[in-house]
Amino acid sequence: MKRSLLLCFVMALAVFAAFGQPEFTVNDLINVKRVGSPAVSPDGKKIAYAVGIVDKSTNKTNTQIFVMSADGSEQKQITNGPASSSGPVWSPNGKRIAFVTGGQIWTMKADGDDKDQITKISTGASGPVWSPNGKWIAFSSEVYPECATDECNRVEDEKAENSKVKAHVSTRLLYRHWMEWRDRKRSHVFVVDSDGGSARDVTPGDFDSPPYAASTGRDFEFSPDSSSIVYLRNPDKVEAISTNSDIFIANLNGGNPKNITAGMNGYDTSPLYTHDGKYLIFLSQATPGFESDRWRIMRYNTSNGEIVELTQGFDQQASNLTVAPDGKTIYFTANFKGHNPIFSVPVEPDFRLRIATHVKPVVDNVYAGNLGLSENGRQIVFTASSNAQPAEIFSASTDKGEVRQLTHVNDAAMAAFKLRGAEDFEWMGAIKKAHGFLLKPANFDSSKRYPLIVLIHGGPQGAWGDNWGYRWNPQIFANRGYVVFMPNPRGSTGYGQAYVNDVSGDWGGKAYRDIMNGVAAVSKLRYIDKNEIGAAGASYGGYMVDWILGHNNDPRFKFKVFVSHAGVYNLESMAGATEELWFVRWEFKGMPWDNPTLYNRWSPHKFAKNFNTPTLVTAGELDYRVPVDQSLQLFTALQLHNVDSKLIVFPDEGHWILKPQNSEFWYGQVMDWFDKHLK
Repeated sequence: MKRSLLLCFVMALAVFAAFGQPEFTVNDLINVKRVGSPAVSPDGKKIAYAVGIVDKSTNKTNTQIFVMSADGSEQKQITNGPASSSGPVWSPNGKRIAFVTGGQIWTMKADGDDKDQITKISTGASGPVWSPNGKWIAFSSEVYPECATDECNRVEDEKAENSKVKAHVSTRLLYRHWMEWRDRKRSHVFVVDSDGGSARDVTPGDFDSPPYAASTGRDFEFSPDSSSIVYLRNPDKVEAISTNSDIFIANLNGGNPKNITAGMNGYDTSPLYTHDGKYLIFLSQATPGFESDRWRIMRYNTSNGEIVELTQGFDQQASNLTVAPDGKTIYFTANFKGHNPIFSVPVEPDFRLRIATHVKPVVDNVYAGNLGLSENGRQIVFTASSNAQPAEIFSASTDKGEVRQLTHVNDAAMAAFKLRGAEDFEWMGAIKKAHGFLLKPANFDSSKRYPLIVLIHGGPQGAWGDNWGYRWNPQIFANRGYVVFMPNPRGSTGYGQAYVNDVSGDWGGKAYRDIMNGVAAVSKLRYIDKNEIGAAGASYGGYMVDWILGHNNDPRFKFKVFVSHAGVYNLESMAGATEELWFVRWEFKGMPWDNPTLYNRWSPHKFAKNFNTPTLVTAGELDYRVPVDQSLQLFTALQLHNVDSKLIVFPDEGHWILKPQNSEFWYGQVMDWFDKHLK
């Protein structure tokens, strides 16, 4: 028996040696644990964080909370059970942690003992924020704006649940969003005693706080003296055409809220006080109606109301704000050429100096998020990942930038695959150099020739980055035996605002040429089989696939196969059915009746007569951003033109395919489609 086991082991080693490390599959991707939400204790000695594990049997991710010492030692799980626990937030004195489980706010000691349910609101609670004095916890809930009590909300929910009529009735636009109908309920901010009790709505009225599109994860905040709360609201009448979100301050004892950003008609979000209350820091966009304008860091003086920009001359999108305990420095991230490094800017810069010099790099060559600071402000804690490593928690010195990995949740599981990292790749685009990434199989052999898959990102104001993802993980494609090309054509973030702006009104123009020139450049590499090239994309990436379908005539190469997920196909019908109307109004300079020329020029459906490339079409039936009819129209055109094609629609998914079993099925269908046509 022992001899046979030994023989099997030797044979296994021989197979491994012959064929290299095991293939990284969709099942392996699903089994990767999700690490995030690091929260540093007030004394800087502990870090709470969350770890999510996918359970395919329930088709859900179960998330639990852990605590560790600031140096990464003494890691301990402090919640458990069938219900997820998430969003840990330390109390000001560091004695308790607020978190969400079962749709309610709870608190517990730092070791997980003494768990208390704080909210018992029928509409559920999320996003807890402690007041600095520890007396209150603010949270958000979806409520009926006409209801002044929780009992009223409970009754209205019961009426809706028990009614035989399930009609949606709306009297305003933005009646649905992403994948849910929003015809009656509104998001409001509540305050509850930190020991529990009745919650009080501090943002009553027929509006959302925060507005859908302005939400960044930090949407309301107590003043340092705990007497007031700052929140977001869109004051405009037609929310579906407006990207305005203003910052309001409401006294907890009552009175009329004060709008401190009135007249600033772009997004204002992520309000954050300095500890002394002298300033309120926030993010802002200057251009009304343009959701991809540059995010600027602004400073509001609470004494005189003066608002100044702290990032003038810094041409990237700021995000993930945190303020040093001494109130002198702001740390933030900004997308830059496919990375998300950490920067700093003084709260009180010397404006006599050239403005751009105020922003300083702190940690380079990382894709960071979820920033937090130690008590002395010398250590910054954050999540980071790459194309070869799932997210883990790291710390870095704020003065030296020295990085240390604190968690190693996935290290052992990922070690077997020895995944390759993404390689930077530059080429001459339509009018200037463009940038993207190449990813090779783990067992790449430079003497061989590989089929090429081009992944096209959405947005269009988005970007491929050197970070780990689950929806379009390029390792799945690479380790199926493909070289993967991820171009960032114009419209992509991280290359300056002018580059972002250059796609609006020109969807199938220079961005298309950027991509085609990039594919032509990659196809010249000695290890690429230029006769075996496919492309896939979602949302705007799906649009570009649909556009290339009608323009697959480049003399340098030809795409043999496509995958279009939730792709924009008919611009005119899309404009009338999508929910965020500000988007189409900006991108195409109005609605179809305002500017039919742009809609006709750039709509893929106008070129359906040229369709002749095998195409897999996938979509979610609950997608209200790019409604499912876009994919249905595309599939109809393909079939009527006798093009080899397949349609897959998920009735329980929205813009993204998120449920584990659905995701596994989707990846399997996509990879089988590519294998069929490229191998």
